[in-house]
Formats: sequence, structure tokens, C-alpha cells
Amino acid sequence: MTALFALATSLLWGLADFGGGLLTRRVPALTVVVVSQSIAAAVLGAVVVATGGWSEAGPRLWFAVAAGLVGPVALLSFYKALALGPMGVVSPLATLSVAVPVSVGLVLGERPGLVQVAGIAVAVAGVVLAGGPQLRSAPVQRRAVLLTLVAALGFGTVFVLITEASTTVTGLFLALFVQRVTNVAAGGAALYVAVRRGAPALPEGGLPWTSLPAYGFVGLADVAANGTYAVAAQHGPVMVASVLASLYPVVTALAARGFLRERLRAVQAAGAGLALVGTLLLATG
Repeated sequence: MTALFALATSLLWGLADFGGGLLTRRVPALTVVVVSQSIAAAVLGAVVVATGGWSEAGPRLWFAVAAGLVGPVALLSFYKALALGPMGVVSPLATLSVAVPVSVGLVLGERPGLVQVAGIAVAVAGVVLAGGPQLRSAPVQRRAVLLTLVAALGFGTVFVLITEASTTVTGLFLALFVQRVTNVAAGGAALYVAVRRGAPALPEGGLPWTSLPAYGFVGLADVAANGTYAVAAQHGPVMVASVLASLYPVVTALAARGFLRERLRAVQAAGAGLALVGTLLLATG
């Protein structure tokens, strides 16, 4: 179950990142975050009401609030780092987020076997290579590296917090709803400040209604990924769940290949293959 839900997480996050990346080419990143998360919050609110999730309210929801505050900071840092580029360096660096839940797993006493250790090493190497690292002729600003490290720390922290936010399925719905409402509040406040400083909130011509399904997909895929990761981490080793969930850059690269006809470089194809081998080692270890 852990492997299945963690792989579902990587698929959902990979597709959400792909969709979000396309949207931010035309619309400011803050607007993408606020609109997509608002749609997700509305859907989750309906689910919570339908399932009676309000009965699960308790102190654990503070973990969801914390995740909701950390998430937008991490996402915006990541987008800004991508803007500074090069993406071939920024994207693989962001996979360092896996270090946070892996460290937590070690502190909690998890001790993977030799096969799983090998799987973790191979999978992480594959993810880095699949990102298409540019080791030559790729000047990197210190600010881009710093922002990427902030994003990685934030993403990893959200991994840990959302796992602690609930212990039941209905409680998970409520925790995800609280997280999204906090996301919208934090992102909306940041967007308000940005607009007051003169930054545009919308592209010229406004936000077309026909694009709302795309925003909804990004927001709901992100929510679903958080949910499947929480289930994976609660039913198995956190280290295995976090490493398998970190395969999302491979999914993003493959989506770009399939939908945008972007050609994978040899190093990216090799990385995808290594990630698959690492996945098999983790699943069988």
C-alpha cells in the first residue's frame, strides 16, 4: 500500500507541477497559487460537509495550518528560482526536499534494509538526472540556489506536517481543507501586497473563464497528492514513502515530452530508467 500510494503521489505532483508551470508562463505565480488553491478549498469544503469531517476537529489541525503557511512560501520560492534558472539545475536541487522526511524517519527509529538503501540511492540519483542537470555552461545565481534550498526545505516540511495532521480518512479531508484555506489566506495576502507595490495580478485581457478547469486540475491534483502521501506515510516506512513520492520530476519531464514534444536528453532518459530501478528495489525490499 505504501508504494502504491507514494507512486500515485509522484504522478499527481508531477502533473500538477507540469500544469502549474504552463499556467505561470502567462499568469503571475501568486495568482496561479491563489486561484488553483481556492478551487481546491471549495471542493474540499463540500467533501468535508458531505463526510462529516468537522467532527474530526482537534489539536492536530494545527499541523495542517502550519503546512498551509509553509506551502505557499516553498512554492513561490521554487517559482522564483525557476525564473532565475537554469531549470536544469533548479529542478534537481528541489528534490533535496526528500531529506526532511527521511531524517524524520531515521529519528523515529526506521532502519531500512540493504535493498531499500540501494533503492533510495538509485531512485534519488535517477530523479536528479531526470531533471536534466546542466553541469557546464550553466551560470547559477546564488539567489537561485538559496531560493531552491528554501523551497526544498519547505516542501519536505509540508510532507512531515500533513502526515501528522490526521489519523483517519475523514480527518484527512478536514486537514487538507484547513491547509488549503490557509494557503489561500497566505497567498491572497502576499498577492495583495504585490499588487499594492505595482505588480500585475492578471495578464492583459484578464483571466479567461475557459482556463478555470486547468486551475482546478492543478489545485485538486496537488490536494490529492498531499492526501495520497499522508496515507502512504501512515501505512509504511516514511523513508520509502518520501523517496517514491519524490519521483515527480520524472513525471513532469515525461509530461513535457508527451504534451509539448520536448525531447529528453540522454541524461534525462537514463535518470528515468534509474528512478524506475530504484522504485522496484524499494517496492521489493
